[in-house]
Amino acid sequence: MALMTSYLLKTSNLADFFNAIQSAKAPERFTYKFLKDLEFSSSNDRLFVGVLKGLGFIDENSVPRQRYFDFLDQSNSGRVLAEAIEVAYGDLFNLRKDAQNMDINEVKGKFRSLTQGQKSDNVIHNMAATFKALCEQADWTQSKKTIKKTKKTSESIDAIIDTPEQTDKIPDPKEVHNSERLQLHYNIQIILPSSRDSAVFDAIFTSLKRHLL
Repeated sequence: MALMTSYLLKTSNLADFFNAIQSAKAPERFTYKFLKDLEFSSSNDRLFVGVLKGLGFIDENSVPRQRYFDFLDQSNSGRVLAEAIEVAYGDLFNLRKDAQNMDINEVKGKFRSLTQGQKSDNVIHNMAATFKALCEQADWTQSKKTIKKTKKTSESIDAIIDTPEQTDKIPDPKEVHNSERLQLHYNIQIILPSSRDSAVFDAIFTSLKRHLL
């Protein structure tokens, strides 16, 4: 099931947490000690580790993955986060492509359905609140531009295919004028012998005239 069940109890400091990650050197392992070094030392802050695992930023051993390093590039971090959210909450985005625009009550309803009622109301609320908070930190504009560009390119290709003037037509041989029919040309090279006897050359050209012309 592609649905991240990790959640935060407090989302108000999510932006500060991401800023702290980008300002610090990537660790070999994202441990609770490293979290404390980032000045997130409360017991609730430990839940950030589970969220990072759910987003694919770190693996099960808390080792940073490529997505973590990509996120460090602040010029593209919003899009990296958006892609991570789309993967982590894949089942939700399968139900609605713009799930990031759903209000929290809609998200709760979908989460209850996707988890088959196995989560308590408090857990569902925290999952939905975490999802919404993550979406607010992500950049969704780039993906929309990419989709629009792809659609425009597709329409241009269709227009070219549908335009008769730009479609190569193979002519019917019966319709081709005699002057346009296929003509074959032969180029013949003759290596003349080193001789001063003109009779030799006369014999060569006489033979060519008789056999080729």
